Amino acid sequence: MIRAIPEDRLQIANDQPVRSDGDYVLYWMVAFRRTRSNFALQHAVNCALELGKPLLVFEPLRIGYRWASDRLHRFVIEGMCANRDDLAKKNVTYFPYVEPKKHAERGLLHQLAGRACTVVTDEYPCFFLPRMINAVQRNLPARLELVDSNGVIPLRWAERTFTVAHSYRRWMQKNILDALMEFPAEDPLAKVKLPVLESVPEAVTRKWPAANLERLLQAGGLKDLAIDHQVVPGRVAGGSEEALKRYDRFLAERLQKYGSDRNHPDYHATTNLSPHLHFGHISAHQLVSGVLDRENWNPEMASPANGKNHGFWNTSDEAEAFLDQVLTWREIGFNMAFRHPDSYDKFESLPEWVQKTLAEHASDERPAIYDLGQFERAETADEIWNAAQREIVQTGLMHNYMRMLWGKKILHWTESPRQALRVMIELNNKYGLDGRDPNSYNGIFWVLGRYDRAWGPKRPVFGSVRYMTSDSTRRKLKLKQYLQRFGAASVGA
Repeated sequence: MIRAIPEDRLQIANDQPVRSDGDYVLYWMVAFRRTRSNFALQHAVNCALELGKPLLVFEPLRIGYRWASDRLHRFVIEGMCANRDDLAKKNVTYFPYVEPKKHAERGLLHQLAGRACTVVTDEYPCFFLPRMINAVQRNLPARLELVDSNGVIPLRWAERTFTVAHSYRRWMQKNILDALMEFPAEDPLAKVKLPVLESVPEAVTRKWPAANLERLLQAGGLKDLAIDHQVVPGRVAGGSEEALKRYDRFLAERLQKYGSDRNHPDYHATTNLSPHLHFGHISAHQLVSGVLDRENWNPEMASPANGKNHGFWNTSDEAEAFLDQVLTWREIGFNMAFRHPDSYDKFESLPEWVQKTLAEHASDERPAIYDLGQFERAETADEIWNAAQREIVQTGLMHNYMRMLWGKKILHWTESPRQALRVMIELNNKYGLDGRDPNSYNGIFWVLGRYDRAWGPKRPVFGSVRYMTSDSTRRKLKLKQYLQRFGAASVGA
């Protein structure tokens, strides 16, 4: 047996018993799409070992979700290929399924669960996944076990919703050393001997054949699927192998300049791993352990919690800055999504002071008004904003600092703050590989004042919400190469 996962990361979602006479343990992989540093896979392996049963890993991809496109599908399928290749080396059966038409997947999980001892799946607090779990848990003919492998600190440790980064950071610093003692197994299948399932039941594969992943990745392989073919694949490959390559390159070449250069688009000092984090191709645990190992850190180096974004870890400034992004700014978004599943993406979730000041300035004259189509086509009068929009359309990514400016200007150029929110969510979720994620919503709502403080003096449209301009961005940042790459001349490139 490998070590058991922490109890506060496991939830039993229904009243079904574990069936010792089942044919296998089923891991329904829907969010943590990786074979390493994954508490859910680790728990499924332990269940299989305890019961002496085979492990069946079922990774599906449906088509009926909002914003489904060639871009998102290809990224996920590339990750499925990596999982298939990795699990082929283990005594585990892997079953990838890509839905060929809407609702074709109906009944598949129920059929697989009918022969399972128990079903283990990922607990992810965002997008359609919580609704999907709620829809199946009561009628599933097997026990359903939810595992939280979202962040370094378990979702249930926080007993309140944090409204400012300083208070969350202080709480995180008080708890992080305990969380660091409970990391997932790097490879939960290493040296594990399980009975092998000869094949997925024929009653399943006859109606729901395993996906031909290579064919789907060929040119035109997705054309018959009812998804948005206008949003073409971006310039980032999916999968755990690609994620680890990128992270190793970051540690070797970029971390040393992360603190000083990450805001400059020309300097390429960030990880560009937000898509892989979103789709679960790499874990926050892997990011944190990589930096701490590189810094030769040990728990005795930590200072008492103070809520500051430097001086707690007592590592290099660059490492402190990176750890703050991963452990404060990423995980505070999961805190909001988990504790407010019905409102984390709604305007009403903004702090009262934000709603009040924006309402007071709702009728202010805007310097320009653009509709969704003009925003989408980067048809504003602002060269820098247009470049940021072209970046996400062309690549599936947007530079972190540029995304802040991008959102602030959308607020400045729409008829109302609510309309600005709708535009940001639509464009980010449609084109961004890292959209539809608590961290992504975190960034969008920061634009509107979440986790921030009131700023003075009050300004038209913004009121007390933090104001940003393209002119100040041009003065502060290195943008020459960025504008050459995504400026007007890049259209159609």
